Amino acid sequence: MTRIFIYDSTLRDGAQAQGISYSVEDKLKIVERLDALGITHIEAGNPGSNPKDLEFFTRAASLKLRHARIIAFGATRKVGQPAAADANLQSLLNAGTDTVAIFGKSWDYQVTAILRTTLDENLAMIGDTLRHLKQRGKEVVYDAEHFFDGYKANADYAMQTLTAAAEAGADALVLCDTNGGSFPDEIFDITRAVCARFPNIAVGIHCHNDSEMAVANSIRAVQAGATQVQGTINGLGERCGNANLCSIIPNLQLKLGYECIPAEALRHLTSAARSISEIANILLNDKAPYVGGHAFAHKGGMHIDAVVKNPVSYEHINPELVGNNRRVLMSEVAGRSTILARINAVDPDLTKDSPETRRIIDKLKELESEGYQFEAAESSFELVVRKMLGRYKPFFELVEFKVIVGEPCENDVNSSCIIKVRVGTQEVLTVAEGVGPVNALDKAARKALERLYPALGEIRLTDYKVRVLDSDHASAAKVRVLVESTDGHTSWTTIGVSADIINASWQALVDAMEYKLVRDQEARA
Repeated sequence: MTRIFIYDSTLRDGAQAQGISYSVEDKLKIVERLDALGITHIEAGNPGSNPKDLEFFTRAASLKLRHARIIAFGATRKVGQPAAADANLQSLLNAGTDTVAIFGKSWDYQVTAILRTTLDENLAMIGDTLRHLKQRGKEVVYDAEHFFDGYKANADYAMQTLTAAAEAGADALVLCDTNGGSFPDEIFDITRAVCARFPNIAVGIHCHNDSEMAVANSIRAVQAGATQVQGTINGLGERCGNANLCSIIPNLQLKLGYECIPAEALRHLTSAARSISEIANILLNDKAPYVGGHAFAHKGGMHIDAVVKNPVSYEHINPELVGNNRRVLMSEVAGRSTILARINAVDPDLTKDSPETRRIIDKLKELESEGYQFEAAESSFELVVRKMLGRYKPFFELVEFKVIVGEPCENDVNSSCIIKVRVGTQEVLTVAEGVGPVNALDKAARKALERLYPALGEIRLTDYKVRVLDSDHASAAKVRVLVESTDGHTSWTTIGVSADIINASWQALVDAMEYKLVRDQEARA
């Protein structure tokens, strides 16, 4: 198996994505996740650009990493200034990393119009910078910025910039599709030409996703001879993002037979993608290949039937290879056998021909026509089944609630809720304040019920989503609310639908609490 070195830039290029702002603690956590994944190169930022990056490199020096090397990133020396006098290069040296990455211009237009210097001075900047770093014992990765655009505009000059880097001792020449506009055939042909010109130096690829070609371009570069692939976890990056390592790694390793990370580490790819997404405080794309929540989700009845018989019928790999799992979604198009499997979890004796099964399927279709969507809220669907089979006894009953919203907000509180619930013959009245009406309602309900049902104190809401279903009705539109909850051991999602967002939220919150109580009750039985 040919070894491909994975070079991660989540902490540098990924930090340039809109909405991303890592703390030093965030960056240290991400380094540990990447190292555990078997990533060999972690580009962590520019120590000369801000105090936060400088602090990171100081603290990262004490990390005990098994696979990865930390890389400091910077630019070639300034125009007309000796490398030894360049403050940014000194910051790279002060970072204390064994490896540094330097980017320089490869496109003659960038040299004359952006740097506003001569083509010869740009070559001197590349050579001087790399020699300065190599003389101080550093491994140097040279990033040829805008290389593909530069090659297409002036192939001879683009190659001269690589020659300057190679003669100065570059350990790797990385070809950058900085504007993200190249196509796979161009990437392949140009990368192959570079590999032929520099057979004794490692060639890398760095792609942006502006044409949604970054993953395909990276793979074609490898097929042309590149042995280092740069990218980010989940494709984070400026504009449309960088090449997504969560797709590149399994494509290369599982489909093409290259060795990127240890096979056992590949099984942690999904958890790494999700945890880094959480650290970055962004939502992971559910439709992301390999690691997304929908990557191996099946909804159509015929698809589900085929997957149950043999997963290869509708899955290109075993999801367990990347740490993901298969999901069979509950919906009106799922097919009777799929819905029956959910029903049998409540009543194993029912068959697909039982009248109860028919009634439940009809109820499912009726509810979905009203806006309910149980593929993302299977816990609520289980409660529907229990109610229709007479296997459900409410733990409490709402008598009434009133929510008051006041402005301005004081001490992060702008809402209060008065709620009365009935448990058996006992009525409980309580009041709570919160950040917004839903938070106040949730806190009031818990306050009223936790004394009688202490297990509700274990529940924590982890996600809350609202979807407008019929926007033509403007502020009177019906909405769908999804609430994700956890008790620290398992997670579940419940749903509510109403033209009143507070009422829809109440439905979802009630289902979340009752699902927890039902499960605990059965566990004790």
